[in-house]
Amino acid sequence: MIRGLAILGILAVNADGFAVPMFAALNPATWPFPNEGATAISFWVMDAFFHHKFLTLFGMLFGVSLFLVGGEWSDKARSRLLWRRLAALLALGLLHGFGVWWGDILSLYAVTGLIMLFFRSLGPRTLLVIGVALYAFIALKGLDPAILPNAEPEARAAATASLVPPEGQIKALRAMAETETAEAKASWAGAYRVNTGEYLRLLSGNPFLIAPTLALMMIGLSLFKSGFLAGRSSTWRYGAMILAGVPALAAGAWLSWRTYIEGAPVLGGDTAVELLAPVIALAYASVLILIVKAGARLRPLAAAGRMAFTNYLTQSLIMTSIFYGGRGGLMGEVDRPVLWGMVFAVWVLQLIWSPLWLSRFEMGPFEWLWRCMTHGQWVPLVKQNPPATA
Repeated sequence: MIRGLAILGILAVNADGFAVPMFAALNPATWPFPNEGATAISFWVMDAFFHHKFLTLFGMLFGVSLFLVGGEWSDKARSRLLWRRLAALLALGLLHGFGVWWGDILSLYAVTGLIMLFFRSLGPRTLLVIGVALYAFIALKGLDPAILPNAEPEARAAATASLVPPEGQIKALRAMAETETAEAKASWAGAYRVNTGEYLRLLSGNPFLIAPTLALMMIGLSLFKSGFLAGRSSTWRYGAMILAGVPALAAGAWLSWRTYIEGAPVLGGDTAVELLAPVIALAYASVLILIVKAGARLRPLAAAGRMAFTNYLTQSLIMTSIFYGGRGGLMGEVDRPVLWGMVFAVWVLQLIWSPLWLSRFEMGPFEWLWRCMTHGQWVPLVKQNPPATA
């Protein structure tokens, strides 16, 4: 259920990268429509309540999946299976990035997972300490010294002013985005020339994302081993996590408002948002866990989570069919309020089709392909009729 929540939330963030090229995605200054009114509020909702939070949650859950598949480090047979599983994921991720959509996260998870598998047998406390320390170090490493109390006022003022990109830089990015939009919407070939260039840019930055991704996987596995993400912790712990998440969410929403609505970003705001994201993500998960513990079944959400790999890839297939040239060709023509409508429509579609599919099949179609690649043989997909009882 938590994975289903995460995979749906990720689409709200990724939608920008389908509707416009990389240079215009997640940036109101280069978005093809004026950042005002419903357009500005639509971005703020996404940034305040979805951006960083759901991908953070999904990264934690990926760390859990490595342990569920690979078991303890001493289990050599399952370790070999995990190696093959991650190699298959890397191949599928590269195929997704080059052949479908440039915003692929699977290749990063596959490479980071190859590192994480060496840590999966550590105890929950050790995993948590290392994960939190690594994540905090990476986040704080980029903090501008001007934010320190002993910094000169002039240095602080200059650092704050530098948070707003110069007009010339914005114009250059907007021009590149307009050029890529025209090429990507004109034809199928143009769309994938642009897509290939953008995915190569993304891959060049992935090495810098391995450390924070590894930290999130460690934190997630720690919380699973301790029972938190498995729903076995006490109610008061989930309540405490929610109480911590509320002010964290409020602070992040305020920082986002200052940056994207008022145009007055706060020095150190990006670092604060990065540090707050795991707290908010776990608060979201805690709300869901308490709902389930209260007796709600939420079968469609659970089904969406069981088919998270398929749903992630079909989100890309649906959205690129709408925006890429040679198909829908709507890139650069859909503003954020309408884009939210598309996101809701895909959510509804996936919450309907996931339980329907799983009523007839053992797993999602892409989960099945991934498992066949991992095991090197065909595995059953269609559910067998249960034997009649006497």
